[in-house]
Amino acid sequence: MNIKSAYNILLFFFGMILSLSAQNRQLRAFTLEDGLPQSQVYAMTQDAKGYLWLGTQGGGLARFDGNTFDVYNDRNGLPSNYINALTSIGNTIYIGAKNGLSIKNKSKFSFIKTPEIIAFAQIDEIVFILTVDGVFRVVDNVSVEKIEIHPHIDSVQVNDLIYFNEVYWLATQNGLWRFEGALANPGKIMRLSRGDFKALVGFKSKIFASTFNDGTLVFKPNNFNENILIREPLRINSSTIINENELWIATDNSGVSVIDTETNSELFTLDVSNGLSVPNVRQVLRDRQQNIWMATSGGGLYKYFQNNFKHFNTETGLNGNRIYAVHTVNNTVWISNSEAGLMRIDNFGIHDVDIPQAFSEVKIKTITSDKAGNIWAGSDGRGLLFRGKITTDSIVTDSLQKSKRIIPKTVEVTKVLNTESGFPFDWIRAVHVDHHDIYAATYSSGIVKFRYDAKQDSVAVVKIFDTDDGIQDLYIKTMASDSNGKLWYATQNGHLGYLDNDTIVHLGTVLNQDIPINNILFKENKLFLGTAGEGIWWSSAPDFNNFKSLKGVKESASKNIYQLIFDNEGYLWVGTERGVDKLELDKDTTIKDAFFFGRNDGFLGIETCLNAVDKDDNGHLWFGALYGLTEYQPSGLNKNSQTPIIYLEDVKVAFKSIDTINVSSWTNSDKVLRLNPEQRQISFSYKTVDLDHPNDVEYRYKLNDNAWSPWSTMATQDYSELNYGRHDFMAQSRNHRWLVSEPLQFSFFIESPLYMRAWFQWAVIGLVLLVIVIIAYQYIQRIKSKNLQDKERLELENHLLTLEQKALRLQMNPHFIFNVLNGIKAMAPTNPEKMNDTVNSFAILLRETLVNSRKDTIGLDQEIKTLRQYIEVERLMAAQPFDHDIKVETHLDPEEILIPPMLIQPFVENAIRHGILTGPRQGMLTIKFSTMGDELFISIIDNGIGIYRSQQQKPKTDHQSMALKVTTERLESISGKNSLQIEELKDMDANIIGTSINFKVPLKTDY
Repeated sequence: MNIKSAYNILLFFFGMILSLSAQNRQLRAFTLEDGLPQSQVYAMTQDAKGYLWLGTQGGGLARFDGNTFDVYNDRNGLPSNYINALTSIGNTIYIGAKNGLSIKNKSKFSFIKTPEIIAFAQIDEIVFILTVDGVFRVVDNVSVEKIEIHPHIDSVQVNDLIYFNEVYWLATQNGLWRFEGALANPGKIMRLSRGDFKALVGFKSKIFASTFNDGTLVFKPNNFNENILIREPLRINSSTIINENELWIATDNSGVSVIDTETNSELFTLDVSNGLSVPNVRQVLRDRQQNIWMATSGGGLYKYFQNNFKHFNTETGLNGNRIYAVHTVNNTVWISNSEAGLMRIDNFGIHDVDIPQAFSEVKIKTITSDKAGNIWAGSDGRGLLFRGKITTDSIVTDSLQKSKRIIPKTVEVTKVLNTESGFPFDWIRAVHVDHHDIYAATYSSGIVKFRYDAKQDSVAVVKIFDTDDGIQDLYIKTMASDSNGKLWYATQNGHLGYLDNDTIVHLGTVLNQDIPINNILFKENKLFLGTAGEGIWWSSAPDFNNFKSLKGVKESASKNIYQLIFDNEGYLWVGTERGVDKLELDKDTTIKDAFFFGRNDGFLGIETCLNAVDKDDNGHLWFGALYGLTEYQPSGLNKNSQTPIIYLEDVKVAFKSIDTINVSSWTNSDKVLRLNPEQRQISFSYKTVDLDHPNDVEYRYKLNDNAWSPWSTMATQDYSELNYGRHDFMAQSRNHRWLVSEPLQFSFFIESPLYMRAWFQWAVIGLVLLVIVIIAYQYIQRIKSKNLQDKERLELENHLLTLEQKALRLQMNPHFIFNVLNGIKAMAPTNPEKMNDTVNSFAILLRETLVNSRKDTIGLDQEIKTLRQYIEVERLMAAQPFDHDIKVETHLDPEEILIPPMLIQPFVENAIRHGILTGPRQGMLTIKFSTMGDELFISIIDNGIGIYRSQQQKPKTDHQSMALKVTTERLESISGKNSLQIEELKDMDANIIGTSINFKVPLKTDY
C-alpha cells in the first residue's frame, strides 16, 4: 500500500468519525427580527403555564409562547429594563435587577428596593435573593428580609445557593461555603475553597462547583478533599443538568460545554464554530417539552435541536442557501446551490464542483445521473451540463526495449450542451436517463430525446415530442418513469400523459382541474400526483384514470405540494411551503397519521423547492429548501409529544378583567363566581402554550350542556345577554399531534333580579294573600250577620219548596182517576176479569207513585216499572187499543242508573191522551233510554196527531198542560235551559205522523 492510499484511507475514516460524532445538533436563533426586545438575554425561567420568560439588559422582560414575544418594560410599569435574574412560582414572576426586586402577579408589578440582584434560589417554595450584598428572603411577596449567615458572606456577592444532601452550599465571590441547620441560623459553617464560585449543581452523589477562572470542582458531599478539577471551560456564567448525565456549562467566551457527569469528560461544545453568533452564553434552560434554550449576551435567544434533522447552509459551508435541485448517487449528494453552481457532499465534507464559467451563475433546476455515475444537470437558459468520466488511450514508451504500449486512462470531463453547441433547447425543466437514451423536458417546447457520446462530444437528437405528437400542454413541470418503462410527464395546466415506445399517450386534465401538477411519484402499483393548491391525488394501476384526493383523519399541513418521496419505512414525505410532513398511509391509501416538521422541529429550510428531494443509499432523505439543505436520518430521536394543558388566561365581566380572584385556582374547582343581574356579559381567554408548535394549537368550547364547538385557533369566547342562573363554561385544546387536553371548567352564577327571585315572589304572594284574607274576613264578617237572618228564612223556603215539589209529584189528573173509577164500575157487570186487572194495576200504580214521590232519585228499572203500570192502566181504560215499547240502550245495568221520579210520566201521559188516543190510526208509543258520556238521554215518540194540533184541541184549564209546564220547569232546574226538544214527525209527503219528545238529565249511578 503506497503512502497516498494510506492517506486517503485515513482521511476517509477521519471523515466517518466526524460524521458519527457530529450528531444532528443545530441551533435556531431568535433575535430582534423575531420580536425579541434586546439581544442581551441574561436570564430565563418558565412559568406554570409553559411561557418562557426572558430578562434582557435594556429591553425589559419578554414572555415567549414559541411564536410571539410579549414585551414588558418601564412603559408597562416594570421598574427596571436591566434584568439579571428570573425565577417563577406558579404564575408569579420574580425579577431581579440592579435596583431591586420586582414581582409580577397577573398584570401588575410591585417593587421592593434591594441591593443589585445576581440570582435567585428556590428551596421549599421559599424564594431567596442572592445579591452583591448577601442573601435576602422574600416575605409574603410584599417585603424582603436579610438573612445573617456569616460576616464573610453577608457583605459579598453571592452567586448561587443549593440545598443538597441535607446541607446548604453557597457559591460566593470569595469562596465555596458549606453549612448545616437553618439558613438564618447556620451551624458548622465552613469555607471549603477560596475563589470566585459562580454556579453549583448537585446531581446523584456529586456536587459540581464551577468557578469563573479556575474550572469546575467535582466532589462528593462528604469528601471535599478528594475533589477533581475539570480545568476547562473557564469564565463560567452558570451550569445545569440536562438530558441525564450531562452538565451544561455556559461561559462568557466559549459558548457552552457539555460534560459527562460520569466520566467528567467533555462530550461536545456549542460555540461560534457550530451555530452560535456570540461566545457569551449566560444561561441554559430545559423546558417541559424537553427543548433546550440558551440565553446569550449579544446573540439573543437560541433553541437547541438534537433530532433526526441535520441542516446545511452558508454557515456550514454552502455557497448559497437556495437549493433548487438534489440528487444522490454513489454515497454522494449533488446539489445546485442558488446561482452558485454545483456542490457535492460526501463522507469527507462539502466540496465545490468545478464547472464552466458559463454554467456557474445560473439556476440549475434538475440533476440526475446515468448508470455510469455521470451527472446531468438542466438549467434555466443555459442548456444541459454533463459531468463524468471518459476513457482515453495513453501511449507509454519503453526506452530500454524501444517499444510503445497503449494504456487506458480515465479522465473527468465537463461539457455544456446548449444551442451554441448544437443542442436544440436551453431551458430544461427535468432530465431522465433511460439506458443510452436521455430525455429532457423543456419549459415550453416539449420533450427532446437524444444520445450523447462524451468521448466524441457529439449529440444525436433522436426525436422532439411536441404538439404534433399529441402533447397538448407543452409547459411540462416534471417527469418520472414507472415500473413498465413508461415515461410520465405532468404540466403546468394540469395535464398528464406518458411516452411509451416513442408514442405519446396524452390523458389530459385527469383531475378535472386547471391546476399545476408539480410532482409524479410511483409506489408499487399506485401513482401519486402533487398539485399546487389542491393537495395530493392518487390512482391505481393499470389505467391510472380514476384519481382520488389523498385524505384521512389528518392531512398535510399545506395543499401546495412541492416534493413527494417515500422513505424506506413506507412513509410518504411531503414538502410544502411550511416545511415537510411525514404521512402514514394504510392499506386503503388513507392517511392514518401525519407528522409535521417545521422550523421549531429542526427543519430550518422552511419552504421546500420544487422536486429538490432524493433518498441516498443509506435511506437518508435530502430536502432542498429556500434556506438551505436538510438531511433526515431515520433513528429513534423523535421527541414524543406531550398531552397539552389548557389554562384560563383571563375572565372579563362587562369587558373588565376580574382582578379580585385568581382564575387559575377557580378553574376545575367547586368555586362559583357570583355575578349581579346586570353582569350578563362575560368573556373567557384561554391558552395552551406549545413552544414547539404554537400555531398548530386548536381549541373548542361549550357552555353548559350544549354541544362542543368546532375546533379552531380562536382562544377567546364572549357571551352576552346570558340567562339568569348557574352556567358552566368548558374549553379544551389539542396540539399538532391532535392530543387533546383535559377540559377546563369555570362556573359562574348570575343572580336573578329582585322581582324574579323565588323568596321575593313568595313574599309578594304572601302579602297579597294576607291582604285578600283580611279583606275577605272583613267582608265575611259584614255579610255574616246579614246571612244569619236569612238563613232561617231560606231554610223554611227550601222546606216549603221541597214539600211543594213532592206535592207536585203527587199530583195526578183527577179526571183520569174519575174515569178509571167509572170504568171499573162499568166493568163490574159485564167484564169482572178486566175490572180486577184494572183495579190491581191501578192500585199498584197508586202505591208506587206514593212511594216514589218521597225519594229524590230512584233506579231506572223502578221508573220503567212505574211507567209500565201507568201505560197498562191507560191501555185498559182506552176506548181503542194501542201498543207500546220501552227500550234501554246502555252498557250499564238499569238498576245502577238513578233518575228523578215522576219526571217522565207527564210526557207519557200527554203523548197518550193528546196524541195516540185522538189519532186516526192504531196507536204506538216508544220510550227509549240511552247513555253517552255522563248524560242520560230519554226519547218519547208517539204516532198521534202532532203536538200543535193537540194543543189546539186542549181546554185552557187542562190539568195535564199545567202538569207538563211544571215538569218542564223541573227539568230545566235539573238539566238547564233548552234541554227539552219537542218536534213533530213527518213522512215523505210532509204529513204529520207523530211527535218526538227528547231531553237529557245528568247520568248518576249508585256506585
